Amino acid sequence: MTQTRAEEHRLADEPADEFLWLEDIHGDEAIAWVREHNDRTDAQLLTDEYTALEGRVLKVLDSADRIPLVNKRGDWYYNFWRDKSHPRGLWRRTTWAQYQTRTPEWQVLLDLDELSNEEDLPWVWAGASLLRPAQGSDYRRAMVALSADGADAVTYREFDLAAQNFVPDGFFLPSAKTRLSWRDADTLYVGTDLGAGSMTASSYPSQCRILHRGQSLAELAGTAPYFDVPEHHLSGGVSHDRTPGFERNIACDVIDFFRSRTYLRHDDEWVHIAVPDDVNVSLHRQWLLLRPQTDWELDGTIHLAGSLLVIELAAFLSGDRQLRTVFVPDLHTALQSWSWTSNFMLLNLLQDVSAAVTVLDPDAEWAGHDLAGCPPLHSGEAFAVDDEDPACGDDYWLLVSGFLTPTTLLRGTLSAAMPADRSAEAGAAVAARAGETASLVRQAPSFFQADDLEVQQHFADSADGTRVPYFQVGRRDLVLDGANPTLLSGYGGFEVSRTPDYSGALGRTWLERRTVISGIERGGVYIVANIRGGGEYGPLWHRAALQENRHRAYEDFAAVARDLKARGVTSRSYLGCTGGSNGGLLVGNMLTSYPDLFGAISCGVPLLDMRRYSKLSAGASWIAEYGDPDVPEQWEYIRTFSPYHLLREGLDYPPTFLWTATSDDRVGPVQARKMAARMEAMGIPGVLFHEALEGGHAGASNNRQAARLHTASHEFLWRHLAG
Repeated sequence: MTQTRAEEHRLADEPADEFLWLEDIHGDEAIAWVREHNDRTDAQLLTDEYTALEGRVLKVLDSADRIPLVNKRGDWYYNFWRDKSHPRGLWRRTTWAQYQTRTPEWQVLLDLDELSNEEDLPWVWAGASLLRPAQGSDYRRAMVALSADGADAVTYREFDLAAQNFVPDGFFLPSAKTRLSWRDADTLYVGTDLGAGSMTASSYPSQCRILHRGQSLAELAGTAPYFDVPEHHLSGGVSHDRTPGFERNIACDVIDFFRSRTYLRHDDEWVHIAVPDDVNVSLHRQWLLLRPQTDWELDGTIHLAGSLLVIELAAFLSGDRQLRTVFVPDLHTALQSWSWTSNFMLLNLLQDVSAAVTVLDPDAEWAGHDLAGCPPLHSGEAFAVDDEDPACGDDYWLLVSGFLTPTTLLRGTLSAAMPADRSAEAGAAVAARAGETASLVRQAPSFFQADDLEVQQHFADSADGTRVPYFQVGRRDLVLDGANPTLLSGYGGFEVSRTPDYSGALGRTWLERRTVISGIERGGVYIVANIRGGGEYGPLWHRAALQENRHRAYEDFAAVARDLKARGVTSRSYLGCTGGSNGGLLVGNMLTSYPDLFGAISCGVPLLDMRRYSKLSAGASWIAEYGDPDVPEQWEYIRTFSPYHLLREGLDYPPTFLWTATSDDRVGPVQARKMAARMEAMGIPGVLFHEALEGGHAGASNNRQAARLHTASHEFLWRHLAG
């Protein structure tokens, strides 16, 4: 909390906290506590059967048959890859001709295992930002992001793509939550930790400066910010758009997760794109796209929350407000994302949480038509291959997945109607042709036995009557007698949608496992609840569970649990739940407010102490989602969903597995630590705790760690729910 906020608000009293010492993340006493608990957990979980199961999960994660997803830059297709021989991973690239073969030849740019050995640091890949070259030139330079332990804070180092090595005396930025963008080959826009005033209370950059080649960070710190935002905002930064014909500098003041302001540099001044703060702004070539988070009235017209509006940027800056609506949500359909090819726009939609894709043609008055390829009860996303390559500018990828359908990658081409015939009928014919031209590029193999499984979708009635969808994956011959081991998963926050995705690891640790209960062979049933707080039905579905309405997300999840019981799928003894991060807060509330519904709970990298969450790691950035616990009026409702403060003596709590990572600098490990310690001090039985000593917010920095974490969570639940 900043001093300004402290002056503005009377502070809420902090409850007594006997485990504050565990907030010393790397303190000797705290780490000793962690190691002791890790040893206890290992002693309970690690058996020969467990080890064999973990090995089967690792084979999935290391499989050479997984799809190596790529990003096209120039003539090359880039990929980052981990497997058994390269646990830390390879950054590599190949050609399109090679990518289409069964075993492509890859040009390795950076071997992180070799680099880690050479530098004696456990480097974790965090991405790369390539400098777009001048037209007709090859991509040559990149800023590579590496984390020393999987945390969000990264080190940036300049890389030469042609020489395949780091640039001697090139750009270098030490570990921090840095934001950067290339301006040109010798200049970066950089926001990083330069001391007092350079970072927000949320631990992200508040200032952006211009870094020239050869300039030190000490020299950079002495220059005036090119753009800055108040310390109590979430973050601020500048990006440079190098699109030929549309080069420009764009600044963004991210006020919180749901409000921001976008600026364009013009005549040495920042010009605000004047829309409400809760209207998302996107720029593409000559187009300005706007997506309201709430209903927006403009000149007598109401633009619905979750709609997509478009206008030419020059016209808007000149005062024109005649916005064109190119997507309108309804009770069943929400916009998730969009992508541009050279001549078309692809809209990725959810229709009752099943994927659909619409193609829009700006040259045909934004006529829209469906793109084939997404079956019901599946996820799918279409996006451009490379909108600036004249040879394939209208090519698109289509990535499709389902709970029982291994991930499939297709590539197609969108074709324009003849210039003299731009009618809607011609557009429909184009859409049909576009769907037919999509061809299979790669399909991942099946990693578990699914012949006797099926996917269903059901709806539960929440406490206020809202219909909440959920997916059920289980055997076709499922006996509805309430005795099936069932795992319920959810998230319900930050407008994040949970969609049907294939997981070979989940299949092996849950869906294909078998046990005998009441004389009947049972398999694991897996449930995904699409509760409010998520984005499955757009921004209003998300906003319905914000702050003082947070309880709606938990009521939705509990309603799904009760519906599973009412339908005879499961009952308390056989029902478990799992969630991570905000999903960890979700299942933490199931533990403390709905313990009668669950037989076991797995709670990962969680928020649990909601009184202190805004003071820990990046917690201040989530005040827009949960509220400010330092404001007494807001603490009054926050305390009703703060699991750390809701634990009570004498209740029958289900067995609980709490897991986290020391290096998680987003949520941090201290909340899981303190929850486990308090539950143990209260004498609550069945509590296990595990903390990975590296791995960041994901809890794992390589496939072996990921296999361990996934298997441990599911093994804990299976033992308690399946016997």
